[in-house]
Formats: sequence, C-alpha cells, structure tokens
Amino acid sequence: MAGEARKAPFGNLPDGRAVEEVTLSNGGLTARILTWGALLRTLEVPDRSGKPADVVLGYPDLAGYLKAPNYFGVSVGRYANRIRAGRFRLDGKDYTLARNDGPNALHGGREGFDKRLWTLAEVKDGATPSVTLTYISPDGEEGYPGTLTASVTYALDAAGTLSVEYRATTDKPTIVNLTNHSFFNLAGEGSGRTILDHVLTIPAERYTPVDATLIPTGAIAPVAGTPFDFRTAIPIGARIRDGRDEQILRGRGYDHNFVVTNAPTTDAHLVARVEDPASGRVMEVASNQPGVQFYAGNFLDATAVGKSGLSYRQSDALALEPQVFPDTPNQPAFGTARLDPGATYRNLITYRFSAGAK
Repeated sequence: MAGEARKAPFGNLPDGRAVEEVTLSNGGLTARILTWGALLRTLEVPDRSGKPADVVLGYPDLAGYLKAPNYFGVSVGRYANRIRAGRFRLDGKDYTLARNDGPNALHGGREGFDKRLWTLAEVKDGATPSVTLTYISPDGEEGYPGTLTASVTYALDAAGTLSVEYRATTDKPTIVNLTNHSFFNLAGEGSGRTILDHVLTIPAERYTPVDATLIPTGAIAPVAGTPFDFRTAIPIGARIRDGRDEQILRGRGYDHNFVVTNAPTTDAHLVARVEDPASGRVMEVASNQPGVQFYAGNFLDATAVGKSGLSYRQSDALALEPQVFPDTPNQPAFGTARLDPGATYRNLITYRFSAGAK
C-alpha cells in the first residue's frame, strides 16, 4: 500500500506570510512537518498493541512556536550546538556571531534556521512519501560567510523509518553543521511520564567533556567508569543525578557530545538506540555524522504547554542530535566543519521505529 503526502495551511506569521504543514503517512506512522523552521511537529508511532501516540514535543498551533520555540523539532543551522565566545577564524579572517547562550553562540544565532520560513520545494506521494524544503541563507546572515543553499527532505517508508536528510552548498568557504532537534518521549508527549525509564544505548567509547559554559574543553575522554557509558543499554535515570561527577553537574544531567566515529562516514551508522519498556516502542537513530549530542531535557522548566495540554518539565523528553562536534571550528583536534564551493554538505539521519512483543 502506497504512502500518502498532503499539505494544508497551518497559520500566518505576524508579517502575513503563510506557513504550511505537510502530513506524511506510511507503515503505521504519521509525521507532520512545518515550513516554519523546517520542523517536525508530530510523529505518531504505534506501541506493542498497535495503539499510536505522538512521540515528539511540540505545540498545537503556530503561536506556540513563535512565543516559546524551545527548538522543538526544528532544523538547526548554520551551526548546530555551541561555538565558544561566538567567534571562529576561517582562512585567516575572524568572524563574530551573536552570543545567545551565555558567553557562547548556540544553534546558528538569534535567528537561526529554526526561526526562518523555509520554501516548500516538493511534496511526493508513493511508496516513500516525502517533503523537501529549502532555505537560502545570504552571505553574512548571523555573521556567517557565504551564501548557503540548504535543503532538508523528510521521508517515511513502509518499514517504519523516518529519514531526515540535510544538504547544503556554498559560494565561498564557510562552516556548516545542520541537524534535527526533535525532543522524543517514546511513551507519548502527552503521557505525563518522563524519559528516565527509557533504556538508552550509545555505541561510543569516548565523549567530549565540557567547561562550565558547556563548551568542550578539548579533551576526548573515555566513557568507561563514568555516567556517560551507554555502550551497554541502561535506563537514562540510573546515573543522571550522580552528583559525584562534575560533568553531570555542569550539564544538569546529560547535555554532551558522544564520539561515535572520528569523522563523517559515507553511509549512516547507528548512533543511538532508545527503548521504552512500558509501551514497547523502540527507536534506532543512525547518521553519517561522527558525533551525537545527547540532551535529556534538563532545562525544560514547565513553562511550555504542549499539544496535549501538559506543561513540559525537566526530563520529559530527550534529544539525540547527530552532528560534527560542538565548537569544531575552534578545536582542530575535532576535525573540520568547513564547506567549500563545489562541495556538498550532507547529514543523513534515520529514525527507525519498532515495538517489542507483548
């Protein structure tokens, strides 16, 4: 049975521009994507009994995303995660970015890609329904060099996999790090349950410790013997309050980059697996990127009221963001986030869903 893709109006921005929503349905899953922020607004996934629930945080209307965005489901760029002091050097020239996270730059700036209206480029029905959105970021926007032409394609296959593929090209050397910032709760965003009982696996032997402002120190440290060892599946809540670990205190829990590979790979590899024992839902996240930022919703403060009318609190959801490492432009040992004219940046993320037996 073929999947379905359909679009509908979702609202208007204060300046009158229209925001559209595209609904993709296939394999028992339903995803809804907005042109605002190229964001994933809902993702309905069946549990072990076949009962669907929306497993991502978000709002019922556009007003919520404009008032208190919280990065719910958005596409972040030009540079996801943090850049120390909002500064980097490229080809001998210094660039200054907005400091929108204490002393640092976060997720592309005050008006990053998450706060832009993307263009609806293509909506496709068929065996794998999809939607492609594009955004052209002009030279100098938020302080970044080069005109960046970015696209994201959301696709839903019959096997229960949602793929999110980012691509970008530039007309002059720049840096780029695009990812999706969906907040997941496999029990359902309206369940009232936290993610502390979710069982997490991250196949990483190392991670990047952070300083007091959550910028990597430059070290690449082993996870062995620390609360950051998720090589064997363990409930998220088992060590999230280990006050003996300075890194847990700095992140108020988990808000750290895990080193899965040393550099981007050609094909996607597993970066995380999450299971909710109560519902049976399982999510496997794969990407071609070397790192995955695991964030346990530590800063959710009950001020955002979601689609089900519940206020979202600390540990109500988790984010798993495949990307290059935070602050890579200032950390030569981390590799590179550089993109040159003639090259194409690509981040392929897949979320594969299944449900355990009763």
